[in-house]
Amino acid sequence: MEFAFYFAAGIAVAATFRVITGTNPVHALLYLIVSLLAVAMTFFALGAPFAGALEIIVYAGAIMVLFVFVVMMLNLGPVAAEQERKWLSPGIWVGPSILSSLLLAQVLYALFSTPSGAVIGTQMVDAKAVGISLFGPYLLVVELASMLLLAALVAAYHLGRHEAKDMKP
Repeated sequence: MEFAFYFAAGIAVAATFRVITGTNPVHALLYLIVSLLAVAMTFFALGAPFAGALEIIVYAGAIMVLFVFVVMMLNLGPVAAEQERKWLSPGIWVGPSILSSLLLAQVLYALFSTPSGAVIGTQMVDAKAVGISLFGPYLLVVELASMLLLAALVAAYHLGRHEAKDMKP
């Protein structure tokens, strides 16, 4: 499982590098999803399947949907529609598809290499313990994170409004 950890970490670094060096926001979102999936795979390799599942559900699922909505909200008309057609060409999916298929192969290897699908000698953390921690001593941090996400959503809406751009003198 040590190989699985380092392999997923390498994919996460490569995908994150593509996020920060890319100029196309849709490509950056695709590579960010791959990076988040690779981080989830590192959790699986470390024997923390619940943390890995939370990484996939919360970050790769919910947060990335929020980012996609922001990109969609900033759509500025027919010029942007033509640009989106160019972005959705099959060629842009090659890099994220290769990295995602490598991660899928690694997940399947991790699940079927040991009888229980977990690393031997580690302690499993159940959902109840995570819930008690989140809504016990870390309640303030969870609420602050939710307020930060709400503020980011409101700011993205106000930045993307067409009326605000038309009223400028």
